[in-house]
Amino acid sequence: MSQMTYETVLSELGENGVRTITLNRPGSLNAMNRGLIDDVARAFEDANADPQTRVIIFTGAGKAFCAGDDRREHVHPETEAEARDLVNAIQRATHAITLGPKPVVGAINGWAVGGGFEWAINCDFPIWGRSARAFFPEVSLNLFVTGAVTALLPALVGLNKAREMLFFGKRYDATELHEAGVAWRVVDDADLIAEATAVANDLANLPELSVRAMKRVLNSVATADMHRALQLETDATVAGFLDPKTTELLSAF
Repeated sequence: MSQMTYETVLSELGENGVRTITLNRPGSLNAMNRGLIDDVARAFEDANADPQTRVIIFTGAGKAFCAGDDRREHVHPETEAEARDLVNAIQRATHAITLGPKPVVGAINGWAVGGGFEWAINCDFPIWGRSARAFFPEVSLNLFVTGAVTALLPALVGLNKAREMLFFGKRYDATELHEAGVAWRVVDDADLIAEATAVANDLANLPELSVRAMKRVLNSVATADMHRALQLETDATVAGFLDPKTTELLSAF
């Protein structure tokens, strides 16, 4: 299982059980279409099931980590069933990243927007390149966040800062995200993959049982109920997709 093949994601097993999962739509700044969302979920599920994989690095090819929803390929859900199917697909990816057994080191390069920012927050050890930027446009578009960030973000930055980031959609640079507690480390862009690899190797050299237990217990106890957050987010996002105001705002974005 060293080489796993997906249309929009690269998954490669390197030395010491370190697997790198790379978002691979660089021409679109790795923006999220349905194919990418499904591939991320599958890639993490497969990596978590692979006995050779001990640690996962998550990064993006090209100039961005993930620029959020692909406006050029956006298919707006017309019915509740369509909306719920799309949001469940996003939450399936979150589930595989955050609740899967293997630790995830983020190597966040360039823009991380909306769902891409959520994926960066889903990483256990998010390392950001110095030029990286991030924001949540969802509320301004009459939508809602997914990715369990309603549980994870307040745990990282506190409730007041989480409100600021989620309501107002301000753009933050990597240094600001480090000061807030979202970025674990910030390094020069040229050093990003080397730093992520070094951290991943440190994790791979620790005993597997205790590493997996620590991830599982911290994510269960240190945040609010993630399963409840995922469900409430899903319901709120579905409602946003079905509101006519959202279509109008998305068209203008």
